[in-house]
Amino acid sequence: VQVAETGGGLVQVGGSLNLSCTVTGLNLEDYVVAWFRHPPGKRREGIGCIGWNDGSTRVEESLSDRFTVSRDSVKSTLYLQMNNVKPQDTAMYYCAAAREPLGGYYCGPFWLRAVAAQGHGHWGQGSQVTATS
Repeated sequence: VQVAETGGGLVQVGGSLNLSCTVTGLNLEDYVVAWFRHPPGKRREGIGCIGWNDGSTRVEESLSDRFTVSRDSVKSTLYLQMNNVKPQDTAMYYCAAAREPLGGYYCGPFWLRAVAAQGHGHWGQGSQVTATS
């Protein structure tokens, strides 16, 4: 199984950035694929997820006005569109694929928090995003 994130780098405050995550070696029909981030000095947090079987999509409410999660199911690729980037968006961004349901939770806030805390599933190496002014 391979999970590979691409597209990170430097982005000006107020700018936009698009990250991609391709998953290989898994039948994603039983999985949720999600974005997480780990800001310096803080805990890892969930951003958004897609239930691959039905395409159900959730983004953390605090980010939903600026971040969009989408997918290309043919390419087994998940995307994160980041708009109006802020300094606090500086973090290592990770993609992960974990089973659904997890502890009874489907793609959504509780699923994201459980996976962020416990590290369930298959994770990529991460892609650094740094907001510059």
